Amino acid sequence: MKLRHIAAFAGMLLTALMGGMGKALTETATPLDWAAIPLPSLDGGEIPPDSLKGKVVLVVNTASLCGFTPQYEGLEALWEKYRDRGLVVLGVPSNDFGRQEPGTAAEIQRFCTGSYGVDFPMLAKQVVVGPEAHPFYLWAAMQTGPSGVPKWNFHKILVGRDGRLIAWYGSMVTPQGDKLTGAIEAALAEPGS
Repeated sequence: MKLRHIAAFAGMLLTALMGGMGKALTETATPLDWAAIPLPSLDGGEIPPDSLKGKVVLVVNTASLCGFTPQYEGLEALWEKYRDRGLVVLGVPSNDFGRQEPGTAAEIQRFCTGSYGVDFPMLAKQVVVGPEAHPFYLWAAMQTGPSGVPKWNFHKILVGRDGRLIAWYGSMVTPQGDKLTGAIEAALAEPGS
């Protein structure tokens, strides 16, 4: 009996990691007001809400000790390629999965900049699942239901210029893969509200 439950869980985890994607119905989705949620930055300050308003925002829960950690390189490349067109990559360090982000803010920042040259904005370390999750992730869970909630590190959530959730992607969807870059390109082509 236990083996069957373990196999079922493994199958669900594999599906989530393989990049299952859902789409919010943008006509019924509730727009996010960036100014209504706390945005503490990794460096101890605050990320100005105006720096996200009217932008396409790719929010990624990150971890320094994960097998997906090399995705930082692709995320930085997306930031460099599209930021002048209105994309913000927003990293959210989290220790929720496998305790793979145990460091302090200073340690995380040193690792990200030193190992991957990360220049995109990073929130302070946050909880991303469950009732104690950061308000962004609570809002996203309301938009997507359980299927869009992060199942592991480097889960990606794409928010449009109008503040509506566009799509979410599992950990195995790479930052520079066609699935994600196509969605980013389409979102950047849409006017803001």
